[in-house]
Amino acid sequence: MRLLFVVDPLTSLKPYKDSSVAMMRAAAARGHDVLACEARQLFVRDGIAHAPCATLDVAAGDDWFRVAHTEVRRLKDFNAVVMRTDPPVDTDYLLATHLLGVAEANGAHVLNRPAALRDFNEKLAILNFPQFVAPTLVSADAATIGDFLAEQDHIIVKPLTEMGGSGVFRLTRNDANRNAILETLTRHGTRAIMAQRYLPAISEGDKRILLIDGEVVPWALARIPQAGETRGNLAAGGTARAQPLSERDRRIAEAVAPWAKEQGIFLAGLDVIGDCLTEINVTSPTGFQEITAQSGHDVAGQFVAALERSFARVVRA
Repeated sequence: MRLLFVVDPLTSLKPYKDSSVAMMRAAAARGHDVLACEARQLFVRDGIAHAPCATLDVAAGDDWFRVAHTEVRRLKDFNAVVMRTDPPVDTDYLLATHLLGVAEANGAHVLNRPAALRDFNEKLAILNFPQFVAPTLVSADAATIGDFLAEQDHIIVKPLTEMGGSGVFRLTRNDANRNAILETLTRHGTRAIMAQRYLPAISEGDKRILLIDGEVVPWALARIPQAGETRGNLAAGGTARAQPLSERDRRIAEAVAPWAKEQGIFLAGLDVIGDCLTEINVTSPTGFQEITAQSGHDVAGQFVAALERSFARVVRA
C-alpha cells in the first residue's frame, strides 16, 4: 500500500515515544510505501486535494527517517491517508479537516474521518456514554461551575480543546485561586469548559485504552501522576505502566468500540480513571510504543494490519 501520514514536522517527532513514528516504522516493515506531509501543506486545485508529499526511508534509532524525494501528489492516489496532527483543535486544524473532507469526496480513504474529527470533541464525546461518566458539567458561567463545586466538594476543570494535561486544574470549595482560574479558563465567561467530580483513583493512573478499527487493544497504559501532581499525562511528567484491561475497562471499551467504528473513528484513545470514562481521544491518540515495550503486544503492527484489512474492504466495495 501507499500510505500518507499527515503529521507535525518530522523533526519534531520523538522516535522513542511517538506513536506516529511507530506506525510508520511498522508500515515500512510490512513493505508499504510511507509518505508524509504537514496539515498546513494541504491544498485544493480544481476541486482536487493535493499536498507536497515526502517519500520516507524509515529506520530504527534516533535518525529514524530520510527524505528520499518530495513530490506534489493527489491524496486520492493513496491507499490510506492517516491524519495524525496533534491538537489544539483550532481554526487551522478545523480548516485542515475541511480540506481532508474534499480529499475524501475525491475518493481518498482518510482516517480518522474528517467529519468525525470535527464532530467529536475529545472531552465532550464522553457525553454519548453517560453510564460510564462521573458527574460532569459543561459551562462558561463561573457561578454555575461554583454551584457544581459546592455539590461535589472537589472537582477537576479543564478546557475543551487542549491536550497533554494543559489547562487542567483541581479545585476545592475553599481554593483561594478559584475565581482567577475560572476567569482564565472561561475567558471571563465567554468559553465553555468541562468540570468533573475529582476521582481519587487518579493516584492509580489515568488509563489509556486504544481502539483500532473497532477492536480493543488488550493492554492499557496507566499514566501515574508524580507526587503532588493531579495530572497523569506523560507530557505533565506522569509515569507509564502497561497493564491488562480490568473487567470494567473492557466493558467501557467494548461499549465505545462499535460506536467509534460506525462514526468513522478508526483509532481512538479512551481515558479511564478508576471506573469512569473521562475522554475519547480521536485526533492523535498515543501510547503505542510504551504498551509495546512493556507488554510485548505490537500495537503499531495491529494498527497497520487493520489498515490493510480496511483497504481490502474498500477495494471489495
